Amino acid sequence: MARVDFLGTGNAFSPHGRMHALALIDKKILIDTPPTLLAQLRRSGLSTSDVRHLLITHWHADHTFGFPFLLLDRKFISDSSGSSELSVYLRPGGREFLSSLCEMGFPGSLADSLEERARWDERESGVLEDTGWSYERFPVLHTPETDPHGYELTHESGFRLLHCGDSGPCEEIEKRAVRADVVILEMGMPDIGEFPHHHRPSDVISFAERHPKAKVLVTHNYSSGRGNDSGFAMPLLPESIHQLEDGDVLEIDRNGDFIMIGKS
Repeated sequence: MARVDFLGTGNAFSPHGRMHALALIDKKILIDTPPTLLAQLRRSGLSTSDVRHLLITHWHADHTFGFPFLLLDRKFISDSSGSSELSVYLRPGGREFLSSLCEMGFPGSLADSLEERARWDERESGVLEDTGWSYERFPVLHTPETDPHGYELTHESGFRLLHCGDSGPCEEIEKRAVRADVVILEMGMPDIGEFPHHHRPSDVISFAERHPKAKVLVTHNYSSGRGNDSGFAMPLLPESIHQLEDGDVLEIDRNGDFIMIGKS
């Protein structure tokens, strides 16, 4: 059985009841490193040393500024012996970007971790060793300067997960959604104007209508979490679309069938 834990579901502003968007697959594969990373792992009873693979979608702060804390915690707390290898999958230029964050945040403290404890991988596709998952990275429509990409993840059961990173509607997502079992869409803005680099509720609804065979999960949500009265109210979406909450879990069985488990 495989699982995806949604440790955070909010956009860059961390709306009430949500931490920054963060997904963890099988407690080994982390997608992005938001500033709230350590708190998100700890409130779920997880350790930074559990992470073996890190997939980076783009360079925005709410997706990368937790990286120095990840390395720092592994070096001094969770993996002081250096026995836990971390593979980092990212676009060209990403190593330099993340290294600069580490040097700015903790000058002189993480150079050895960057060199000896991280394995940098710029391949656009490959196998995530010892997990049962493979990946293919694809370009999406977001702030161009951040080099935005999503990941098409395929499990050995045949289950296919499309994690679109941060993106507005784009042809690459449309093309890959046809063969996906589950599509994770960001919904970073409400329907108050034109935002080509984000999905709005109306965009999510029309996407789900075009792809009825795929289960659509909404993350990077601009609205407050369920039960919170402050900030933007959650939009009304069809019941077929699941607006993720922090703590939700997607479980996949050995046949590739899946169920959603909402937080208690």
